[in-house]
Amino acid sequence: MKENTPDFILEKIYSQAYDAPHDSIVHHNNTKENIEFVCRCNSNKAPIRFLLSCLLAKLHNQNVDIRKPYTEIKEKDTFSGRFYDEKFIEPFVHKYKLPCNPTTAYLTPAFRNLDRVLTPDLILVGRPREIYEATLNILNVVYSNKEKPEQVLQEIIRILLLIKSEDELRMQQLIADLRQPADTLPLSTEEIVKLLSQHLNCKYSSRLPVLIIASAYQSVNEQVGEINLPLAAHTAADKQTGTIGDVEIVLSNDEKIITCYEMKDKRVSIIDIEVALHKVAKMEYKIDNYIFITTDVIEEEVLEYAKSLYEKINIEFAILDCIGFIKHFLHFFHRKRIVFLDIYQSMVLDEPTSSVPQPLKEAFLALRRSLEADRR
Repeated sequence: MKENTPDFILEKIYSQAYDAPHDSIVHHNNTKENIEFVCRCNSNKAPIRFLLSCLLAKLHNQNVDIRKPYTEIKEKDTFSGRFYDEKFIEPFVHKYKLPCNPTTAYLTPAFRNLDRVLTPDLILVGRPREIYEATLNILNVVYSNKEKPEQVLQEIIRILLLIKSEDELRMQQLIADLRQPADTLPLSTEEIVKLLSQHLNCKYSSRLPVLIIASAYQSVNEQVGEINLPLAAHTAADKQTGTIGDVEIVLSNDEKIITCYEMKDKRVSIIDIEVALHKVAKMEYKIDNYIFITTDVIEEEVLEYAKSLYEKINIEFAILDCIGFIKHFLHFFHRKRIVFLDIYQSMVLDEPTSSVPQPLKEAFLALRRSLEADRR
């Protein structure tokens, strides 16, 4: 690997951070606090990759202004932060499984298509507001030479490695606490439904219905002869992935989609159904079912509209309540309920933290441990 390439720079600084996990090399306490705040913000991880891309660009080319990661600014010292983010930062964070977004920061609302210098007085729209203030201040201290870019980059990677280690230790302990004696009575269907309901009521749970439906199919695929296709990223749009829904079901011996599930954490509307109609109309063949799964109220008018489509297009549209669906499923496949629960747990834990945040993963394990504790 050639020196002074972006890949070489990242690997070198990663090794330095890895070898000194408890040694901060940032000089100012305010900068340390800002970096810690940005790295540990579970509700918004886009600024992490944004900072990584800007710092890498500065190290790769000392002539750029770290506050100008947009070529739209039309000045000589600008650069494409998105290029550095997608070309170098993305494979880097995937390689080392760092706790930040798996996709580019530059398509998030706050960082999309800006055309002015990122000074501390700039108001970036997003939540929490403080994380954007911290991000701009970090850029500013590097620009003003109060901190060196390589030191700030190493500090960010060091904090990310600490967070990763802390998360892994907590998860190992929580999973160890779940181990049950062989003669322990397993959770009932109603207890599992209660567990899922509590998990869905946690913050940032919009990805969970997708995992619930996918886990259901995976737990009985041999019995029903149907499997779900690999799930697309939570943040990816259907147009980007080429999918027609969140969970796509095919027969075990065929590649054609027969059933599509689309998840909604709001009420399903007639417009939602019409968008789905537009998607299936573009397919080369007809599917059997298009099913909306919602965690909200199902309106009678919308339900009736969905039912009316079968006679018109020979595809059944349905709207189902998420908990109602999985409750019936677990009673119907009663002997597979623990298989389902274990698959769901694995899927939750394997999801990127951008779609299932670390606190949500830990919440599931804690909730399951609480229910199973009564069995001991």
